[in-house]
Amino acid sequence: MVSITETQKIGVGLTGFGLFFLLFGVLLYFDSVLLAFGNVLFLAGLAFIIGLKRTAGFFFQRQKLRGSTFFLGGVALVLFRWPIIGMAVESYGFVLLFRCVRK
Repeated sequence: MVSITETQKIGVGLTGFGLFFLLFGVLLYFDSVLLAFGNVLFLAGLAFIIGLKRTAGFFFQRQKLRGSTFFLGGVALVLFRWPIIGMAVESYGFVLLFRCVRK
């Protein structure tokens, strides 16, 4: 059985709240404050779950650099109050990060 530490439990909560705020922000016609708050909570929760070093290692792998650039660029656009363009760029980066690559 896998044991979950207290830090990981906090991370799951932060990630859950982040996803909730992202969904709620989209439902309220791309409210930039809710989307920005959701993005920050989601990334913080991810760092709490898998650790800061592994999170940075995931986002800055050589083969995932393009997806990371689009994803983090989309987060930055949302933070700079361009929510529709930012979410589109962020979604494209998310697809590039988690696509299945066959060799």
